[in-house]
Amino acid sequence: MCGIVGVVGQSEVNQVLYDALTLLQHRGQDAAGIVTCDNHRFYLRKDNGMVSDVFRTRHMQNLQGRIGIGHVRYPTAGSSSSAEAQPFYVNSPYGITLAHNGNLTNAQATAQALFTADLRHINTQSDSEVLLNALAHELQRLGKLIPTPEDVFAAVSALHQRCEGAYAAVAMITGYGIVGFRDPLGIRPLIFGKRNTAQGVEVMIASESVALSALGFEVVRDVAPGEAVYVTADGTIHTRQCAKKTQLTPCIFEYVYLARPDSIIDGISVYKARLRMGEKLADKILKTWPDHDIDVVMPIPDTSRTSALELAHRLGLTYREGFVKNRYIGRTFIMPGQSQRKKSVRQKLNAINLEFQGKNVLLVDDSIVRGTTCSQIIDMAREAGARKVYFASAAPPVRYPNVYGIDMPAARELIAHNRSEDAVCLEIGADRLIYQDLQDLWDSAREGNPAVTQFESSVFTGEYAVGGIDQNYLDHLEQARNDLAKQPNTDHEVIDLHNPA
Repeated sequence: MCGIVGVVGQSEVNQVLYDALTLLQHRGQDAAGIVTCDNHRFYLRKDNGMVSDVFRTRHMQNLQGRIGIGHVRYPTAGSSSSAEAQPFYVNSPYGITLAHNGNLTNAQATAQALFTADLRHINTQSDSEVLLNALAHELQRLGKLIPTPEDVFAAVSALHQRCEGAYAAVAMITGYGIVGFRDPLGIRPLIFGKRNTAQGVEVMIASESVALSALGFEVVRDVAPGEAVYVTADGTIHTRQCAKKTQLTPCIFEYVYLARPDSIIDGISVYKARLRMGEKLADKILKTWPDHDIDVVMPIPDTSRTSALELAHRLGLTYREGFVKNRYIGRTFIMPGQSQRKKSVRQKLNAINLEFQGKNVLLVDDSIVRGTTCSQIIDMAREAGARKVYFASAAPPVRYPNVYGIDMPAARELIAHNRSEDAVCLEIGADRLIYQDLQDLWDSAREGNPAVTQFESSVFTGEYAVGGIDQNYLDHLEQARNDLAKQPNTDHEVIDLHNPA
C-alpha cells in the first residue's frame, strides 16, 4: 500500500503535490518523495519519514516547475532505508521518474530480462524500479526524439505484456508530461480529475478521489483497468486502453481498511461500504446469537468507527467511544517491525474506564491480521473493568498472504491461518468472536456499484487474481517481508543480475 499523485499545472505544483501527499498519508508513513520538472530539468526530494518531516521550506523552494509527481511509501518488502524511497529515476530516454503503488509478482524474472536482454541495471530490490526500467526501455525502443501520446501508449501496452501483478503508477517524462496507468485487473486504485484556473486547466492523477476533491479538482473518472492517461505539459488529456484483456477486480481491502472513508473508488463510496459492513455484521449477530447480552458497542479507532456505529444502530444498542487515540502515533498495521507494533498499541490507545466498568462490551475492528493488537486491546478492556469482552471483525478471517502490495506477512504470522474461528477467539482472549461472512463483505461493496462483479480477495480465499503464485513464490516473499528485512541499514537479499539462479 502506497499513495501516488501526479499533477500538470499552470503554475508551480510543489504545494499542491505536498497537500495531496498529506491527504494520502494514511497509505504510507515510511517515506515520501516529490519530483518536479522545469524547463526540461527535474528537481527531486525524497527521504524516510512523514510528509511534514521530509519537506521543509528549503526543499519546497527547490521543487520548481509546473509538472510533478509524488509518493508516500510503506515497506512491503525489503529495507525501509531511504534508498528505496520514491520516485525512482532513469536518465534514458528523456529522463523518466516513476511512483508506484502495488507489487509485481514477476519482478525477479523481469529484472533479469531487463539486465540480460535490455542491458538495464536495477540498483535496488524494489519492484518499482523494475517497473520504471520496463517503461523506459519500451519508450527507448521506439527511438523518438520527442514522444507522442501514441508512443507513450505503445510503451505502456508493451509494459503490460512483460509485467504481472498489481500496479497503479504515475510517471513523469521530463519536459513532456505525466502518464498514469493501471494493471489489467485494476487491483490498485487510480483516478484522475481536473480544475479550472485563471491560467487554464490543471490535471491531477492520484490513488484516491479525496486527494482531488479536497484540493478543488473535479473528478473525471477512475482510470480503467489496463488504461493509460497521458497528460501533456499544456494540460491536454489523452487516454487509451493499452491491455488486450481486462477485468475490473479491485482489492476488497481498500474498502475494509486501506482507503479513507471519504474516498470513492471505482464508483463505490468507501464510507457507505463500511456502513453496509456494519449492517450485515449486525444481521449475522441477530441470526446466530439472538439472545446476546451485549451492553455497549465500541469501535477500535479509527477505520472501524463507521461499521461499529451502524452495527450498534442496527442492534438498537448504545454506541460509545471507549478508547482515546493518540494521533501522533503511526498506524500499527504499517509499523515495519513486530516489536514496534506491540509497543505502539498502548502508546496509541488509552481506555476510558467509566465506559467499561461492569459492562459486556462488543469491540469492533475492521479486520484481524496478526492478532497481537486486538489481544492487547481486549486485555485493556478487561483492565478497565469490562465484565465480558466480545470482538467483531468487519472482515472475514485473514488466512493468506497478500502478494499485491499490502503488508500482510507470511501465512505463519497470520493468526487465522490454519486456525478455526473458535481457536482465534481463544488466542486473542475474547469471550466471543464474530467474523463477517465473505459474501456479505462482497455485497457491502458491490451494492455501491453493481458493475463491479468481482474483487481481489486472496487474503481471505487464497485464490490469487493474477496467476503464477505458487508455494515457491510465497516462500520467497516471506523471506523478503520478514521484519528484519524492513529494518534500516540491514543486509538483505537482492536480485543478483550478474549471477542468476
